[in-house]
Amino acid sequence: MAHIDLDKKILDKSERFAQENRELLDAHGVFMIDLLASPGAGKTSTIKATINALRESFNIAIIEGDIASNVDAVRIKEMGIPAVQINTGGSCHLEGDMINKALKVLDLENTDLIIIENVGNLVCPTDFYLGEDVKVMILSVPEGDDKPLKYPGIFQAAKAIILNKVDTLPVFDFDMPAFEERILNLNPQAPLFKIAATKENGVDSWSAWLTEQIEAAKAKQA
Repeated sequence: MAHIDLDKKILDKSERFAQENRELLDAHGVFMIDLLASPGAGKTSTIKATINALRESFNIAIIEGDIASNVDAVRIKEMGIPAVQINTGGSCHLEGDMINKALKVLDLENTDLIIIENVGNLVCPTDFYLGEDVKVMILSVPEGDDKPLKYPGIFQAAKAIILNKVDTLPVFDFDMPAFEERILNLNPQAPLFKIAATKENGVDSWSAWLTEQIEAAKAKQA
């Protein structure tokens, strides 16, 4: 009896569209981030703080991924930033074909940076390449310093790691030295940015690193 590996078929389909996405982005000189985090970590607030830090330097667009609703996309549009909403209808991650459709809606000719807010999940999105330049992972202080032990894959896949809600450190039992050591063991190349997104504290270092990544990618394509 034939065995069909559905997971492999889904991954293969997503990979094909991801490569098309990469070619499309390269053709227009667009840098794209896949932003990963669990629900409540502060993805949207981090995106908003990033927009405020970089909107004078780059033309930014956002792709919002959620199981349902368009709440986050509406918030972004209220800032005057183009946003495309993707509702997965129950799927725990975004896939290459979903991003492909979103890219074809956006004005790539006049876009420098696209930030994908992936579905809140610390497992599934790690396995799917969407055509992005980098994956960036957000953890919030209330989630605990032990998350790298429980979900090592997402920390290893990230090109940079953001620790959000550091203004709440006095309230939570978060062991910063232990967290930093765990990150260092899993992904010594990834910089760690400590921010309080809603207050826009610490965002300068993160936005400076991101600017360097964008400029380096543009120089490589030139």
